[in-house]
Amino acid sequence: MNPGKRKLGGQGLEVSALGSGCMGMSQAYGPADEGESIATLHRALELGCTFFDTAEVYGPFANEQLLGRALKGRRGEAVIATKFGFRIAGGKQVPGLDSRPEHIREAVEGSLRRLGTDYIDLLYQHRIDPAVPIEDVAGAVGDLVRQGKVRHFGLSEAGVANIRRAHAVHPVTAVQSEYSLWERNLERDVIPALRELGIGLVAFSPLGRGFLTGEVRRAEEYPAYDFRHGDPRYQGANFDANAQAAQTVRDIAAARRATPGQVALAWLLQRAPDVVPIPGTKRRKYLEENLAAAALRLDPAERQALDAALAPEKISGPRYNESRMSTVDR
Repeated sequence: MNPGKRKLGGQGLEVSALGSGCMGMSQAYGPADEGESIATLHRALELGCTFFDTAEVYGPFANEQLLGRALKGRRGEAVIATKFGFRIAGGKQVPGLDSRPEHIREAVEGSLRRLGTDYIDLLYQHRIDPAVPIEDVAGAVGDLVRQGKVRHFGLSEAGVANIRRAHAVHPVTAVQSEYSLWERNLERDVIPALRELGIGLVAFSPLGRGFLTGEVRRAEEYPAYDFRHGDPRYQGANFDANAQAAQTVRDIAAARRATPGQVALAWLLQRAPDVVPIPGTKRRKYLEENLAAAALRLDPAERQALDAALAPEKISGPRYNESRMSTVDR
């Protein structure tokens, strides 16, 4: 069940081929269960999944604290990625972004403290801040790399122009963005630029926020605090169209005696060796299912069927609401 390793970018960072997106352990996808979450993180380490993704804004702060508790005494076994860039005041996220260099330094000190470590393996700017030149952001992170507090620089949801500008100041190791069978907006512009520059891609929401697992309900059936309650692709006629498009995933899974989620992850792992998916789960059962996808080899006909069934024009609804999409640099 060990997923193996992959090189992430051209700066020497090696991570497990499947990582763990930790956000849902603290917010957005139902009530938290710290005991099971920590058990899941420990099981991940045992199975060779050693790449953990968090952010100061998850909670806020609670997710970094959780990961720090889980990795106490085991820091050397893990590769930790965290992020800065959203505004937080009084312990709550507030509207706006903040990537001023002085704030980056403050954010990193807070992350180091909460994670219980003296270095961050991969530090992302969570969203491009239009008020701060990306060159200033890259310079500030470069200073932290030279100080030994950060080892690698990343960007999240960045567009090609800002990726190039940042990389010219300090090498970008990885760009994180949503990428999956049902969200392929990166393929035309972003992915070619990443390959030209030797930058890895970390794919979050590789299971379509759970939609590709087949175990989903309509938006209105989720509580208001659950991210899926406001997800346009879970709503109304969009849900019906997307469920129909995803039927091919379920059909192939049944034929292969796999889960739909395993098929979706296998498709992504076979897409290219420079892509590292980070499915999120807070339960050991689903972690083990996800990691087993690394051993599932889809044949060319299966991959072609999936490409056709979930082509961009077959997916109904935007991936975010208008407010969230406004923070994506595209």
